Amino acid sequence: MFNHISIGVRSLPKSEKFYDAVLGAIGYRCLSADEGSLGFGKKEVRLWILRVEKPLPRNPKSGLHFCFDASSRASVVKFHAAGLAQGGKDNGKPGFRKDYAPDYFAAYLVDPDGYRVEAYCRVR
Repeated sequence: MFNHISIGVRSLPKSEKFYDAVLGAIGYRCLSADEGSLGFGKKEVRLWILRVEKPLPRNPKSGLHFCFDASSRASVVKFHAAGLAQGGKDNGKPGFRKDYAPDYFAAYLVDPDGYRVEAYCRVR
């Protein structure tokens, strides 16, 4: 359904370190970078990170979060560890979420600007 999404951040260098680490852990990379934006994906940019004056205010009760496909449980674990190492906050340790589905394995972080991000894979 989505071609891409864009989020606004306060500090592009800080976000670049965070997203290079977490998305790199699950197989994505920065495909585009300039003074005002970063674009991440595998073959095409699917996530744009834009430097803006007024990013959305942090709101943990908004329901907004971004979930990224991961290829394995090991990459989900790496995603979580990489995010913590780059200043992200734990929002759910790697593990099965049996209340979602018996094979749903995920980890959750809050990025430096307060966006909630998830890496997930199905373990069959």
